[in-house]
Amino acid sequence: MDEQTALMCGVLELAASAPHDQLTPEQNRVAFEKNMRILKLIGGSFERVHSVEQLSIPGPVGAIACRLYRPGTGSGLPLVVYFHGGGFVIGSPSTADNVARHICRHAGCVVLSVDYRLAPEHRFPAAVEDAWAAFSWAVEHAAELGCDPRRVLVGGDSAGGTLSAVVAQLARKPGSPRLAGQLLFYAATDCAELGTPSYRTFGEKAFGLSARDMDWFIAQYLPDRRQRFDPRASPLRSEDLRGLPPALVVTAEFDVLRDEAETYARRLREAGVPVTLMRCNGMIHGFLSMAGVIRRATSYFERVAAEIRHMSAQESFIR
Repeated sequence: MDEQTALMCGVLELAASAPHDQLTPEQNRVAFEKNMRILKLIGGSFERVHSVEQLSIPGPVGAIACRLYRPGTGSGLPLVVYFHGGGFVIGSPSTADNVARHICRHAGCVVLSVDYRLAPEHRFPAAVEDAWAAFSWAVEHAAELGCDPRRVLVGGDSAGGTLSAVVAQLARKPGSPRLAGQLLFYAATDCAELGTPSYRTFGEKAFGLSARDMDWFIAQYLPDRRQRFDPRASPLRSEDLRGLPPALVVTAEFDVLRDEAETYARRLREAGVPVTLMRCNGMIHGFLSMAGVIRRATSYFERVAAEIRHMSAQESFIR
């Protein structure tokens, strides 16, 4: 493991009050926000962008709060609709702030960071419904945001990567808004089966996410085990991956979710989908949030940003 990353693991482990399953969802949310503040204190100010604006957009059961990050005042820019990580239980646009800022500044994209509903108060498929509503709204209002409606991408980390993969699958339906690409950062693609080699190797370690953590998150979001096989919860379970937009799949070497995300990338390729798979060696789950703090994480994010620039410059994906 990268030395700085290993040190950061130790810092965050010392700051942790208790394992996820020994805290309430609200206590876990407070702890996660605290960890992000620790990163900011260690790394100083996060990347500067032209502007950050709070938005409220219509959702299926009420307004959805969002943050809009702009790299400048230009028009016709690519737009990334971003979904934060946190196991569908914790996290917010605040905890995804560093990632959103890096995408905005270094990939030259407007970023709409979505505060979707969380479990257990709002279980599956609430997060999917909010994600789809936010994506649909973004495409419809892209021009008003100074963006090119032909260059709208979805992206997210961990649970947010899951939502991005699900939105991409839903967008294949006739009459759906057009999607130009999907950015899947260490995404959970199979909530039904937690038995891959990476789970067996790293599941008991404190590498940002353990098997015990995933058990707890999934139990909050998907208490009905039958729902875990639904492709809207486990996109890897979809029988047909043909016709999906280009994908950037980023994995971390020391991550329980590594193998299922890489399996998803392989199945996308087999289905004829253009895929860039980037395994980031020496890294742990959640490492992109450490850009600007961990040297190697920063270097990997530069590569991620270059891939996003390339993807967002392509002509929009045509079904």
